[in-house]
Amino acid sequence: MEEINKIRVGITQGDINGIGYEVIIKTLADSRVNEFCVPIVYGSSKAAAYHRKALNIENFNLNVINTPSEANTKRSNIINCGDENIKVELAKSTEEAGMAAFLALERATADLRDGLIDVLVTAPINKKNIQSDKFHFPGHTEYLQDKFATNGEKGLTMLVSDVLRVAVVTGHVPVRQISSYINVDSIVSKLKDLNTSLKQDFAIQRPRIAVLGLNPHAGNNGVLGDEEEEIIIPAMKKATELGITCFGPYPADGFFGAGSFKNFDAVLAMYHDQGQTPFKCIAMESGVNYTANLPIIRTSPAHGTAYDKVGIGNASEESFRNALYLACDIFNCRKQYVELSKNKLKKQEVEISGQVE
Repeated sequence: MEEINKIRVGITQGDINGIGYEVIIKTLADSRVNEFCVPIVYGSSKAAAYHRKALNIENFNLNVINTPSEANTKRSNIINCGDENIKVELAKSTEEAGMAAFLALERATADLRDGLIDVLVTAPINKKNIQSDKFHFPGHTEYLQDKFATNGEKGLTMLVSDVLRVAVVTGHVPVRQISSYINVDSIVSKLKDLNTSLKQDFAIQRPRIAVLGLNPHAGNNGVLGDEEEEIIIPAMKKATELGITCFGPYPADGFFGAGSFKNFDAVLAMYHDQGQTPFKCIAMESGVNYTANLPIIRTSPAHGTAYDKVGIGNASEESFRNALYLACDIFNCRKQYVELSKNKLKKQEVEISGQVE
């Protein structure tokens, strides 16, 4: 029974010329991982062996399988995707590496959709070399949204650490276009999604959310911009009417500089760098990127391919390890949330039945 209950974690290799395999191998080399989950890497056993040898890591091998059903529940496994003769060229962005990253992602998402794995952890991709007629997205979030959104859901990018959770209203959007995406509906929508995620994914019953302003000093009462007065504050009032507990808007610099984020369960930033820059200054090594508001669970390390660290052997696996842990934690939280919701519904039905009688 214990083996059956282990969480099946699909792991995509990402860019084979980056630090993906280094952080994957370092994480999975710790046998304690196998006590609570079944890791299944989607990638190339040849590329994995190349990196393992380069890292001089002995006494660790990946069990080669064809499907998740063949996985050894006491070991880490790998499914070969694409050309097994793939060429590894450390710290180089190549078309071959981009295609290898896509093929691994494509196979893993297919197995996730079919219920053969429970959660997905993605190693970093190179957002340029992965582009093709089959992958034309700014990143993982948009790709997964296209694959799994069933009712028009929008994936919510959330950065998570032990001390800070940050979500953004606008993600991969050019700076000159940010203001055109900031409106009452978009902010309310993100607040609703963030609030729901904090409840079902992090088991926080009454989330407290801080909202950042768009302009310097949060507009300074309209002197430095009017989006706060005309858009953000009305959106927060509307969210409050929906039962969401939110505060702000706060000037981003002072908010993070004074450590005010510690007083909240999450922060909603207006745009990518406004939220991600302070987060990575605070928790770059340990932070996790989580795609919330989708029916599937996907996490990734908060860093990129880090070509400058490839082949040196000193890339930290902490962020990737935390991504694996968080995916499993969210899986368990969602199960618990569903059970609690069912019990609550049954209680309400009994109470209504009693009133009728």
